[in-house]
Amino acid sequence: ATGEKQKEIMATAGRLAAFWNHPAGPKTIHFWAPTFKWGLVVAGLADLNRPIEKVSTNQQCALAATGMIWCRYATQIIPINYNLMSVNFFVALTGLYQLGRKQGLIKDIPLK
Repeated sequence: ATGEKQKEIMATAGRLAAFWNHPAGPKTIHFWAPTFKWGLVVAGLADLNRPIEKVSTNQQCALAATGMIWCRYATQIIPINYNLMSVNFFVALTGLYQLGRKQGLIKDIPLK
C-alpha cells in the first residue's frame, strides 16, 4: 500500500509541475489576466438584478463583442488558452443576455 501511495503522490506532483510550467500556467500573464477577468463575469451576473433601464447598451455591446473576439482568439493561439477562452465565452454570454433583456427578448424573472 505504501508503494501505491508513493506512486500516487509522484503522479500528482508530476501533474502539478506540468501545470506550473505550462506556457499558459501561473508563472505567466497568460494565466493571471484571464483569471482576474472573471471579475467582469461576476459584475455581469450582479447586473442581472439591476433594472434594465440602468444597464448600458454600449457597454453590453462592447462586452459581447470583445468576449466573442477574444474567445475565438484563444482557440487560435498556441498553446490554446482554455482559461482565456472560457472567461471570454461567459463575458460574451452575459453581454448578450443583457442585450436580450434590453430588446425585450428576455423577460425579467424576479430573483429572490
